[in-house]
Amino acid sequence: MSKHGMTESADTVGERVARAAEAVQRLTRWHDDFPTPGVRFADLTPVFADADGFHAVIDCLGACAPDADLVAGVDARGFLLGAGVAAALGTGVVAVRKAGKLPPPVLSREYTLEYGSAALEIPADGIDLKGRKVLLLDDVLATGGTLAAAAGLFAAAGAEVTAAAVVLELGFLDGRKHQGDYPLTSIVRL
Repeated sequence: MSKHGMTESADTVGERVARAAEAVQRLTRWHDDFPTPGVRFADLTPVFADADGFHAVIDCLGACAPDADLVAGVDARGFLLGAGVAAALGTGVVAVRKAGKLPPPVLSREYTLEYGSAALEIPADGIDLKGRKVLLLDDVLATGGTLAAAAGLFAAAGAEVTAAAVVLELGFLDGRKHQGDYPLTSIVRL
């Protein structure tokens, strides 16, 4: 057992990534021109609904920062990932919400995405984030604004994003260049 209660495995990180990547590639549904024309949407719902696929993804993401003391999942599919990884690591989880979903006071950060702009928020009080080591999770890295905004929120709260991870990275949109100094893992990179 790890210090957080997660069962240790003889699997290497590479084996974990390979198992998760196979599930993601096999089960992801693609939708062209959704939510707007020109965008190709990756529906990861079938990956999460498949017990073996979901477990492989959670196991892989948890291996990215086994010493994190807090996991953060970005609205909305990141909530599923964050809760699963936090349970596996034995940590708490924070939901990084879209603007207007949390009562004040909040820390807020605006960002742009491939089809518009938005804002993310985390509570400004009630959770002591100062000095916490955070593993930041999202489902897809596209233009990079969402993940960078979430990382900025935790930095503003005094926490350290020690690693970030995504299920799917759309490398042709170059979102990786907008990320901070933390290691960034993607299970599948297109």
